[in-house]
Amino acid sequence: MNADNSFERILIVGVGLIGGSLGLALKRKGFAGEIIGVDEQTALDIALQRKVIDRGFRREELHQATRQADLIFLCTPIAETLRLLATIGKDLQPGTLITDVGSTKRQIVEAAKIHLPADVDFIGGHPMAGSEFRGVEAADPFLFENTTYVLTPSRPTHFRMQRAFGELLERIGAKVLLLLPELHDEIAAAVSHLPQMLAVSLMHLVASRQDESPYFLKMAAGGFRDMTRIASSPYGIWEDIIRTNSDMIVRYIDDYIEELHKLKLCLHEQCLAEYFDKAAKNRLSIPKDTKGFLQPHYDLLIGVEDKPGVIAGISNALSERQINIKDIEVLKIRENEGGTMRLAFSSREDRDQAATILRQVGFDVRTRE
Repeated sequence: MNADNSFERILIVGVGLIGGSLGLALKRKGFAGEIIGVDEQTALDIALQRKVIDRGFRREELHQATRQADLIFLCTPIAETLRLLATIGKDLQPGTLITDVGSTKRQIVEAAKIHLPADVDFIGGHPMAGSEFRGVEAADPFLFENTTYVLTPSRPTHFRMQRAFGELLERIGAKVLLLLPELHDEIAAAVSHLPQMLAVSLMHLVASRQDESPYFLKMAAGGFRDMTRIASSPYGIWEDIIRTNSDMIVRYIDDYIEELHKLKLCLHEQCLAEYFDKAAKNRLSIPKDTKGFLQPHYDLLIGVEDKPGVIAGISNALSERQINIKDIEVLKIRENEGGTMRLAFSSREDRDQAATILRQVGFDVRTRE
């Protein structure tokens, strides 16, 4: 690290969607150091062509690359990350910071404790970002904008190093959240891994009725499609996640079965109104003004018509006044009619000015306090 607490040479092991997007995001934000990539030659060629990295090493040359970096991102599948942590320690320079991007954290953090030498730092990481596309061809410099980036520092890390790393992630637009590895895996099981299991099982349930009538899937409309969209995810993506977090997933499947029993009782006891009400209130509480963990966001709710050009009209009206939208979300929409959108801004002043501008051009705008 140099005098201004920034990193001079970053190594990205695995220049795919996440690794490639890191490289592009760092370059877009003016990172002045060198970015090195390690991958298969085909991926390296594309990464160099797209200017994702400055230099590339093949996988068999990893030991040469690790000796040159002061920050190393392991952007590989979980099983490969565990293997790398067990083998790269001997090639690391003292003071190097290692991090990963795995979707589960306990086993990775434990492997780092066991295998990495005491004179290097390790901070587990999980950027909550992704795409339906894979590979460096899909790398996107904006992938981490307004994305939660969980860090799980579990062994003593120099404060200067930890702060510099957090600032680097904020620089590419991420919102940093610190969690214990155990809590990360539990939350991930509840809000990510359990929904995947439910989508797959619901798809199996309804598809199994196709023998009775071909209309089961033909009548599958918006709600069913929304709930089962992630059932199309290939098992290869989930295999390592499930293997390294199966205990938490089983726990939340059991909890969900218990919740279904409560719902079943409500059907008999006619208490569904309260049950629905509570779910709706909790659902609407997800996009809060404090969505930014280190810097709060300030929200507007906008009533919109379902017609071409609505989003462009909003963004054009605000961009003409140099107001930047930090986050945008469709909360609810009725096809061919309209619905509600949420816009988030980095300051109360920007939000209030945006509300005034959008009202002037005819939008129905509400603030959220």
